[in-house]
Amino acid sequence: MANTPAETIYVLNGPNLDSLGTSEPEANGHADIADVERLCTATAGQFGLKADCRQSSRESQLIDFIHEADANKAAGIVINAGGYSRTSIALQDALARLKIPAVEVQVSNIHAGESFRHQSFIAKSAVATLTGFGIDGYRLAINGLAARIGAKAKA
Repeated sequence: MANTPAETIYVLNGPNLDSLGTSEPEANGHADIADVERLCTATAGQFGLKADCRQSSRESQLIDFIHEADANKAAGIVINAGGYSRTSIALQDALARLKIPAVEVQVSNIHAGESFRHQSFIAKSAVATLTGFGIDGYRLAINGLAARIGAKAKA
């Protein structure tokens, strides 16, 4: 049986996350985007959910993905907007209009770096933010969304 949109969590990754694992491994670790997608698929599957993983370096495409998730009545969104977290009011506005929950993930601890990295517009419209857990933040975000929507782990 195919998953319905309400059983789907959109996992959205922004600019430069396609180079995860090779870019700044001391801060971001050695896992790559394929590892993130496998982790998200496996974690969502534990709850009978599907992870729809997408990456784009284009702000407008990320906004389109957010609108699509909302229109499809997805279970929720996990978003790592990368550098757009600190600059995109447009992404914040798209998330603020959601009727579904969104969780922000930052692989590295944004508060450990330069002061301009401490701000996140995305956090203002998310139900939660996870920062500094490496790619495990995605697992934690999906677990949190599953709890929020009442999804139980499958035996």
